Amino acid sequence: MNEWLTAQVLEPAVLVTVAIVEGSGPREPGAKMLVTARGQHDTIGGGHLEMCAVELAREMLKGAASQGDAAGQGASARLERYALGPTLGQCCGGVVHLAFELVGAELANVLTGLRRRRRDDNWRLSALDGPAATLLLDADGAIVAGGEFAAVAASGRPAAPALDRERGTHILRDTAGRRWLADPCLAPRAHLVLFGAGHVGAAIVRMLGELPCTVTWVDEREDMFPASLPSNVAVEATDMPEAAVAAAPANASYLVMTHSHALDQRLCETILARDDVGWFGLIGSNTKRVQFERRMAARGLPQDRIDNMVCPIGLPGISSKLPAAIAASVCAQLLMVWEQQQIAALSAPARLAVAS
Repeated sequence: MNEWLTAQVLEPAVLVTVAIVEGSGPREPGAKMLVTARGQHDTIGGGHLEMCAVELAREMLKGAASQGDAAGQGASARLERYALGPTLGQCCGGVVHLAFELVGAELANVLTGLRRRRRDDNWRLSALDGPAATLLLDADGAIVAGGEFAAVAASGRPAAPALDRERGTHILRDTAGRRWLADPCLAPRAHLVLFGAGHVGAAIVRMLGELPCTVTWVDEREDMFPASLPSNVAVEATDMPEAAVAAAPANASYLVMTHSHALDQRLCETILARDDVGWFGLIGSNTKRVQFERRMAARGLPQDRIDNMVCPIGLPGISSKLPAAIAASVCAQLLMVWEQQQIAALSAPARLAVAS
């Protein structure tokens, strides 16, 4: 997840960001890739657009190196417009504006701050005209990285303009007409509490490691967890898994697939006792669902909450029992749920102004 941010890059690089999309484009505003002279990390959609972007990024690296500015100190960023159909021959047909930023000391500091704050909401502001300037803001608009900006502001030059996060990634101008890239780098809203470290659970974790979410992976058998985990996964080896339900954030998703039907039953009852469950799935057949429904109804759980339990899990039409196939089906199901939740969340806009 976010390879442009997590990649360990020790050579000069250019950060490429999709700043504006007019019409149809291969990736959404905010998509990024990090380009070096020998490789790239992440993607802005592939195809001719990405090839042109990589070429331009490498031209910028060569230019900076030839001027003795390989670290990007003082180098200006660029904003380039690409007409996908007429210019690049891509069938998307829209227009994409890409921001190119040499990763100098200040931007590197901001990226380090982002890596540390991946579970928090952040906004990144970068000047696209004039001297290089970039800073990182927290959810309240306070500057948390980009120390050089304070000196720029103190010098009397126009300060960065206020942000409006209803717009997502966009270009704005300060009072002097200087363009800035406003780039939200938000914490994943989707959180899954996954119970069970068996083959299916492990396959799901591997797939979710590439997706914008966080996962709490719970099992009492510590030796079942792999030595290497995706960066968005946290393990809880405990013989009291119900505690993970109590600790979960509001509107979290839950997936129960342990080695024990009795434990599954306990977890189901604990999860459905909460009134803020975003989604809940239980691995099993229709027969298992009927048995669990009867037992939970007998224990007094509200029927409307029982009805919200998803069992069997996965998309209809996929019947394979291979762990990887089940994982693909369930992850697709979760993506559908999380995208709908995100759409609903965006209907309640909030504004963010830069704190001085």
